[in-house]
Amino acid sequence: MNNAEIQIQFPQPGQWDEFTLTAIYQDAGGYTRTVRYTADDIPTDHAPAMQAVVASLVGMGEDWQAVQVWARLKEFYAPEEDDPVRTVETVDLTVEAVNPQGGRRVFTSRDYPAFVITESAAVAFFRFFTTSNL
Repeated sequence: MNNAEIQIQFPQPGQWDEFTLTAIYQDAGGYTRTVRYTADDIPTDHAPAMQAVVASLVGMGEDWQAVQVWARLKEFYAPEEDDPVRTVETVDLTVEAVNPQGGRRVFTSRDYPAFVITESAAVAFFRFFTTSNL
């Protein structure tokens, strides 16, 4: 079981290059760690995974703009003919968004299937930020 979570706050909705990423996870000693990063702190080799998150947010359209995102690692049932009980790890997004009228709403993968990110780079990104380097 993975209790880790990444939260991404966008202070100016629609301006995707300015954000604060907060990783919340347990370290090897069992203590909860909270570490904050800015866009400048994202390593270059992990930039494509962050871009995948942003691409899924842009797909929401202009009526709703993300202000906060929660990312969690999940197991997704993905059977194949050779392996009918196969699962893959995915990064699932929950998004809080606002609209121009001041409305606020939470969206999940039920609203936008693109909020389930299956690329291995997204899983590596999640693990990079939620694993203690101590």
